[in-house]
Amino acid sequence: MRKLLLILFLFISFESISQSFYRYRFEEPWSFSASIGPTQYFGELYSFWKYNEGVQPDWNANIAFHYTIGTHLRARGDFSYYKMSGQDPPSDPRAFRTPRNLHFRAQNWEVTGIIEYYWDPVKVPNIHRPLWNPYIFVGIGMSTNNPEAQLDGEWVDLRPLQLENNPYERYIVVFPMGLGFKYKLNVYMDLTFEGNYRFTLTDYMDDISAYNISEFYLDLVDDYVTGRNPDRLRLAIRNPGFLDDNGMPDVDKILRNGGRIRRGSGLTHRFDGYMTVNVGLEIHFSRDIFDNWIFRNRVNEKRFRFW
Repeated sequence: MRKLLLILFLFISFESISQSFYRYRFEEPWSFSASIGPTQYFGELYSFWKYNEGVQPDWNANIAFHYTIGTHLRARGDFSYYKMSGQDPPSDPRAFRTPRNLHFRAQNWEVTGIIEYYWDPVKVPNIHRPLWNPYIFVGIGMSTNNPEAQLDGEWVDLRPLQLENNPYERYIVVFPMGLGFKYKLNVYMDLTFEGNYRFTLTDYMDDISAYNISEFYLDLVDDYVTGRNPDRLRLAIRNPGFLDDNGMPDVDKILRNGGRIRRGSGLTHRFDGYMTVNVGLEIHFSRDIFDNWIFRNRVNEKRFRFW
């Protein structure tokens, strides 16, 4: 009888321990993440690559769903809100941009599809995830594009005004790419750190592309003189040297200049871009994550614990 009771006790203990680790033996392909961090714009109003202009960050927030598709590969769907901005003052004196007195801001939404490649395998049970796992990624997506500038104390949408007589789309294609790493906090959760640069196919995220206004200044002047749309000239030319004492465009000076008033920066890389650096948390979905972590009943857990 004693032997039978001992065997029964050992069996119950072994079964309890097995059950406690049973939930970790599965490969859980799905996870969810949320992150936040700074955004840095690159374009006609900011060129970190060419001039010494420091960092002029805004911010962004991101959520994403991840799915494991291979030993080292994961697919990801990103949804982001980001703010970006740029302005002439202050700028590197070598850029000769300050006299333009231009600025912009934008508040955009982005959706992207991304493929991640990890240094260590990711197609493993949750409990076997490595402590550190760096990765690289590349993808494609869409972003809204709605630059604004301030005029008479109010922010004005620039895209409908077509300041350079060159219409551009409200939605643009973006190509995210970068690198990151994840640190395993526990069986269900990782700490994430990621740098993501987006290449684009537009030079109008800041509403500026042309080097000067020679090709369209007569149209701007005509809209201003006739009163059809005077804001176009006021937003396109903000250089104090071409404004009168009341701060309004000096039409005579603009006409005598022949359209050589500078607008763009003459950068060799034509398209705009932006970068985000985010810190966040990633939660790996498990069959019992709600029972054993989030909504765990600690009273019952202690009552039925066998070790």
